[in-house]
This record gives sequence, C-alpha cells and structure tokens, in this order.
Amino acid sequence: MIINKKWKYPILLLSSIGISSIGDFIYLVAINIIVFQLSGSATAVAGLWIIGPLTNIVTKFWTGSFIEYRSKRKVMIGTYIIRAVFIFLIPFASNMAVIYGILVILSVAKAFFNPSSMTYVAILVPKERRKRFNSIRSFASSGAFIVGPAIGGSLILLTSVEMTLWMNALFFLFSAILLCFLPEKENIDKDTIPTLTIAQVIRDFTVVQKFMVNNKYISFVYLGFIMIMIFSYAMDAQEVVFTQQVVGLSEFDYSLLISITGIGSVVGAFLLSVFSNKISLRYMMTIGLIMMTIGYVIYAFAWSFISIVVGFVVLGFFNVFLNAGIMTFYQNNVSVDIMGRVTSIYDLIQSVIQIIFILVIGIAADLVSLRLTIVTLALVMLLSSIIFSISVLKPNKKKFYKEDDNDNGDLNIEVK
Repeated sequence: MIINKKWKYPILLLSSIGISSIGDFIYLVAINIIVFQLSGSATAVAGLWIIGPLTNIVTKFWTGSFIEYRSKRKVMIGTYIIRAVFIFLIPFASNMAVIYGILVILSVAKAFFNPSSMTYVAILVPKERRKRFNSIRSFASSGAFIVGPAIGGSLILLTSVEMTLWMNALFFLFSAILLCFLPEKENIDKDTIPTLTIAQVIRDFTVVQKFMVNNKYISFVYLGFIMIMIFSYAMDAQEVVFTQQVVGLSEFDYSLLISITGIGSVVGAFLLSVFSNKISLRYMMTIGLIMMTIGYVIYAFAWSFISIVVGFVVLGFFNVFLNAGIMTFYQNNVSVDIMGRVTSIYDLIQSVIQIIFILVIGIAADLVSLRLTIVTLALVMLLSSIIFSISVLKPNKKKFYKEDDNDNGDLNIEVK
C-alpha cells in the first residue's frame, strides 16, 4: 500500500489518536467495574464522572501557560506515558482513596492532551487538508466508541479486570511510540521558556482576553458552540433515568440503543471522511448542528424504543459533521502561537458552565417532571441552533470559513 507523502505524518497522528481513543473506552469499561467491585457503591462509580470536570477547573488555569512554550508533540507523548503508567498501577491500589488519587493524575494528564493535540494538528496538517483530517479523526473516534467497549468487555470476559487494565496501558504506550516518529515542527529555545508562576499565568490570561476582544466573531462562534453543547451534556446526564423511568426501556434496550447510536456515528463519520471536500465548512457546521439538535428533539418527545432509536441515530450521524466542522474552523482561525492558551481557557469555561448547568437541571428534574425538563432543553437548544446557524451563514462572514482548495485532500492510496 502506497500513501501520498503529504499524508504520511497525518496518518501516523491519526493512528496514534485512534488507538488512544480505543484505549479510553476500554479504560472506561474497566474502571467502572473495578471501582464498583472495590467499593460496592453506585455513588463511588458516579464520582468517576465528576473527577474530569473538577480537575479541568483546577488545571485549565495554568495548562495553557505550560503547553504554549513547550513542544506540543512531547507534551502529548508525556501524557500518553503518564496514562499508561498509572493505568497499569490501578490494579495494585489497595483502597478507593488510592484509586481516586490515580484517577485525578489521569485526569490532569488528559487535561494537557486536548490543547496540545489541537495545536499540534494545526501545526502538522496544512490548512487545505485539515477538514479531511478532522473528518477522518471523527471516523476514528466514532469507531473507537464501538470497538473500545467491545474489546474491553471481551478482555474482561476472557481474562480479568486487572489484566484488561494492564493491556489497556499498552494502547497508550503504543500511541506514544507512534508520536515519536512524527517531526518536531517547533523550534523551542529552552532558555526562553518562562517560569510557570502566577504572574505568568495572569499575563497569559491577558493574552487570551485580548484575543477574544480583537476576534469577537471567532470567540462568538466557538463559545456559542460550547454553550449549545452544554444542553446536550445536561440531557446526556439524565439519559439513563429518562430512557428507563420515563420511556420505560429495559437495561438491555438501553445497551442496544447505545450500540445503534454508535453505528449511526460510524456511518456518518465514514461518509463525511469520504465526501468532506464536497461539503463547505459552513454547511458542515450548520447542517450538523441543526440536524443533531432535531435528533435531541425527537428523543425528548420519544414514547417507544423505535422513536428513541430514530432520534439517537440522527443525532449520532450528524454530531460528527458538527465536531469536524467546528474543529477545523477553530484551527483555521486561531493562531498556533496562542492556541494552547486559548483552548485551555475555553475548556475551563466549558467545565465550569457544564457542572453548574448539570446540577441545575438535576434539581429542576426533581422539582418538575423529567419529561418537561428534557423537552424544554431540546426546544431551547433547537432555537439556539437556528440563531447560531443564521450567524454562521451570513454572507459577510464568509472570510472566516475560507478553505485553500489547492490540494484536493485525496489520500491517494494505491493497493499493489
């Protein structure tokens, strides 16, 4: 198999990210089981979902300041190695306190990965190939959503939870090894790296604030996307309760529903990766957002397994369009010189709003009916999506969605 040289390094990066995504889902299956086995508490398992957002709030203040002045590739390698080591150590933990301590370290490592990978993609992949790259990345992530839990469940069934976690560590180690074959695109002068101090963090906050003031439309689009997606996070947090207590699905029905949704995402991502060059960035974002939101509206009014399946397949299929589109828009419009800092601050804003919103919706669901809560969220999300899409499609904003079409984005793969 001969691959166009232009895609040699992007394919290596995609492989690394794809393998680690599978590792994430294997880890998710195994850690839920081992925590429940050790604690016997559903509350302890629920606590796993709080660690990530809380860690983000604590770390995102300074991760951008650390990442920006260092090699993004080496930071990514470091986070993979840290995750491999500490996942390997989980089976040796003697109590829940030690496990939660390890999980905090893993969450911190992951908090460094997102802004680093976002920036490194923008550095490594030329503008004219980013849309295709992000489309294939969505396909890899969607595939991991299906393959990861299946591999995790099979390994646990054939071996044990402990062995599964040890094998899971190898996924992240292999991802790190693949990154070692990628080029170092940044000229980092170690003598000019500033010391990570409170004063430096404050200066970097000022840089991000200045970027947001000087680039109001870019900030509006990305923050608007974050705010709209908060509605989906809030509905997802009530998903199990809504499907089982309100609609009346069984646990088997719910498991089947998640699998079908994953298949919808894989199909959508595959089609997007093939035809991404035929769809403009603006339409990729707007069609993806509105159709995904319509999927949530169908879900909110669902009364049976089939009706929920329709909603979930629609939202799963078009979610990949939105994510690939917004990621490409962001990488095309934010300078790589400040992307690490800007991404970290946006992640911080998202985590704070996410925690507050989910708590408020949880309280609202107790005070009024859960059906009414979900329907209200879905309809407000739809209205917000339409307003957001109108702003994206304004003719005078076309310059923000410009794409360089000199390269047709073809992988040019030949099998001999």
